[in-house]
Amino acid sequence: MYKQEIKEKAIKLRKRGYSIKEIAKIINIAQGTSSSWVSSIELNPKAQKRLKKRKILGQYKSIKIAKKKKLRTREQNNIKALSLLNNIPKNKELYKLVCSILFWTEGGKSTDSYVYFTNSDPSMVALFVTLIRKSFLVQERKFRALVHIHEYHNEREIKKFWSNLTKIPISQFSKTYLKPHTHKRIRKGYKGSIRIRYYDHKIALELRSIYNVFAKAVGS
Repeated sequence: MYKQEIKEKAIKLRKRGYSIKEIAKIINIAQGTSSSWVSSIELNPKAQKRLKKRKILGQYKSIKIAKKKKLRTREQNNIKALSLLNNIPKNKELYKLVCSILFWTEGGKSTDSYVYFTNSDPSMVALFVTLIRKSFLVQERKFRALVHIHEYHNEREIKKFWSNLTKIPISQFSKTYLKPHTHKRIRKGYKGSIRIRYYDHKIALELRSIYNVFAKAVGS
């Protein structure tokens, strides 16, 4: 993990026309890390001229072509995905199945007393709480949430973010867990992670049965 200023220095060097390999060497990072940080940056004519002098402008142009190709492929896949989803009936059975798979992969497996889900991806968290609400007749008071953050986070803002996303009142959030931080990198835009519990053992057992039976039926 790296500090934000390291990444910013890499970006500045790239904008001045330094190659990915040069940047990696100058700031002592892996070449793969350098590439992931700066390969998408558009270079002005002055920067391109420097690369051309060092006979590596072709590399920059190849990266741009690859990026456009990747974008086209993603757009095509999105169209296919939309077509696939349009052919699948949206009903409670589907919601339960997807909810059970998320519970299976990201949930706690050590207890059947409640539904347990932990993740840092806002999209996945929002999907899970939406699915459990669509799949079951839930009682909102049975939801509990706990956020995991680093010391550089603003606890109040983080709780407000997750509360707005999940529609779980802050009054139902447990004491925040402060994770150890190495100080090597600050992840810009990172909102920590959230652990959601829903206290209903019947729902937990049903979800567990759904994914177990589904896995056996498909895998056999």
